[in-house]
Amino acid sequence: MNRLVDATSPYLLQHADNPVDWWQWSDEAFAEAKRRDVPVLISVGYAACHWCHVMAHESFENEQVGALLNDNFVSIKVDREERPDVDAIYMTATQAMTGQGGWPMTVFATPDGTPFFCGTYFPKANFVQLLQSVTTAWREQREAVVRQGAAVVEAIGGAQAVGGPTVPLDAPLLDAAAGQLATEYDATNGGFGGAPKFPPHMNLLFLLRHHQRTGDPQSLEITRHTAEAMARGGIYDQLAGGFARYSVDAHWTVPHFEKMLYDNALLLRLYTQLWRLTGDPVARRVARDTVRFLADELHRPGEGFASALDADTEGVEGLTYAWTPEQLVEALGEEDGRWAADLFTVTEDGTFEHGTSVLRLARDVDDAAPEVRARWQQVVGRLLAARDTRPQPARDDKVVAAWNGLAITAIAEFQQVAALYASPQDEDANLMDGVTIVADGAMRQAAEHLATVHLVDGRLRRVSRDGKVGEPAGVLEDYGSVAEAFCALHQLTGEGRWLTLAGELLDTALARFAAPGGAFYDTADDAEQLVARPADPTDNATPSGRSALIAGLVAYSALTGETRYREAAEAALATVAPIVGRHPRFTGYAAMTGEALLSGPYEIAVVTEDPAGDPLVAAARRHAPPGAVVVAGRPDQPGVPLLADRPLVDGRSAAYVCRGFVCQRPVTSVEELVAELGSTR
Repeated sequence: MNRLVDATSPYLLQHADNPVDWWQWSDEAFAEAKRRDVPVLISVGYAACHWCHVMAHESFENEQVGALLNDNFVSIKVDREERPDVDAIYMTATQAMTGQGGWPMTVFATPDGTPFFCGTYFPKANFVQLLQSVTTAWREQREAVVRQGAAVVEAIGGAQAVGGPTVPLDAPLLDAAAGQLATEYDATNGGFGGAPKFPPHMNLLFLLRHHQRTGDPQSLEITRHTAEAMARGGIYDQLAGGFARYSVDAHWTVPHFEKMLYDNALLLRLYTQLWRLTGDPVARRVARDTVRFLADELHRPGEGFASALDADTEGVEGLTYAWTPEQLVEALGEEDGRWAADLFTVTEDGTFEHGTSVLRLARDVDDAAPEVRARWQQVVGRLLAARDTRPQPARDDKVVAAWNGLAITAIAEFQQVAALYASPQDEDANLMDGVTIVADGAMRQAAEHLATVHLVDGRLRRVSRDGKVGEPAGVLEDYGSVAEAFCALHQLTGEGRWLTLAGELLDTALARFAAPGGAFYDTADDAEQLVARPADPTDNATPSGRSALIAGLVAYSALTGETRYREAAEAALATVAPIVGRHPRFTGYAAMTGEALLSGPYEIAVVTEDPAGDPLVAAARRHAPPGAVVVAGRPDQPGVPLLADRPLVDGRSAAYVCRGFVCQRPVTSVEELVAELGSTR
């Protein structure tokens, strides 16, 4: 009996027809293992994972493997995106045992959930042999198996410990972190380290804020170079926008084709802020097309944003995206086909598999002559239309609270910056207007979905699908990222409701997730008890729960003037600071928020009768220092603390600027405001 048919997870549903007698993660599954006196197989993955599909086709769809599992194990399938707490615990165990981790993750455990053997992908022959060996060991060497499991749990407990050393996250530490990143920077290709190369969005957001605070030119150059290299590479979809998960090489050429919501949200934020600070045309275009990708490809009407597009199409990686020169000619005709092959580096030898190439932008066309740009955009449109006739990758439609929070924050920031640069004279003004309108609607629907569907009895749920909320409880990153998103929406709209909701989420997090010494656990105090309680402080593919919460606390404190939230943020940052000094590549979001605290953060309130068109509002948003909050509206607008007791000045709009709760006199001119914000532009 396969018990996955009623799952809300698309990943679990992919396995609903396997010959394996799968269970969902539940107390009943472990009770069944205890009743039968057999070990548990815990298989962890996610819907867009290429090697998860490979192992499924090779092993889990195989009758022989299914029989071995059904006879000798209780098999549990886990979607890591629905249950990040389960994933975190067993990933720590896998890394402790093997020195590495990844998905699919394959864990053998006792009936109480204690892991005793861990790995990742196993080819079928190896997996069959492993199943036989574990079965024999369980029957004949039970004492050794249990002893091994106890040692693993002890290692997990040490890795997830809280209450370690703390130091203030001060300017010297952040300066050192920026310097360390510079030593690891790939000056030739951009980014950090070698292959595989992941988009370092959080590190670059930190470096942008570091540059703002210090004027360090190297931090800006690392960010600009890496952002442009990614935008020109195959990791970026040159036709439809949006970024793949990572590049399999060091120079961004061939991606691992899955497109994740969290990557695109964080990269949208990066390119938006780079555009705001520099006016860079590449950053502008990539921000626009990435937000369009989110709204067109991942948004679910009336709900939130879907989690991912699959790496494979009909079981083949890159089937939708790769081209040959002949295919370009077929789609565009001889002349434009050859021109496109040169522009997008599509060669006879190919850069991918079977003589195909992934499109890369080989020419600097953003600053080219108008006729070249027009031809480029016409070619892009025709190629996209041709590509749309191909088989398309599947979409993981579940809505993850934390990742939707990241997307809402990024789109809110994009909307503000797009308004700054709006000009009817722009050649693509109509396109930009259309994108901002659609993105605004998607963002608001996602926020409403989180507020009305994911919030259940005052507590946040992790996932939903088809408008139905799932059972998994929200973890710390959900509370932090959604609270930060609601703070961003409050700044964009001036609506007090979003700030109120953010405060309620943060209060729950402070009450339910707190750990000794200012730290936080990733699960609530009343959550399901696992073999250890996760508390990972490092930023990896997404901000850690701790970093996400800190960002939410800092924004909320600045918007309300309530110091206890800032104090909680500072105490939590002090638990991460020792890691920032040693491993800045894994603390980018924490360091980014640390820059905001060092900067102030500034609290900017513009009282005006015209929040949408007042030049003071535009100046405040364009020249805002790192992590500043900006609110605009009529004086004493209900639910907006920054506008309370702040009147117009002689009937004119006025900007009130505070820094760390210390306020300056109000100013009424753009020049005065820019000077007060310390801008050099």
